[in-house]
Amino acid sequence: MKYFVAAIVIISLGLIIYGFSMEASQEALANKFIGSGTLCLFLIAMPLFLYKESKHRKMKDYMLTEENVRKMRGEDTKKSDNQ
Repeated sequence: MKYFVAAIVIISLGLIIYGFSMEASQEALANKFIGSGTLCLFLIAMPLFLYKESKHRKMKDYMLTEENVRKMRGEDTKKSDNQ
């Protein structure tokens, strides 16, 4: 999966660079290369990368709950007076 995403990124960047390097007489074709490279990068490569990197993570750990805010501040959990 890692190599597949890397290949898509390299192909997308190649399309964008090729589109910018085309002559001015083929402006419509150059814009198609730039647009398709951009679409591949943002609609295919980025979602695949985000899915691969966040597959085994819990969303609860990233939510701003009261318990997580206390952990970030370094405070201990609340204890009652009789303990």
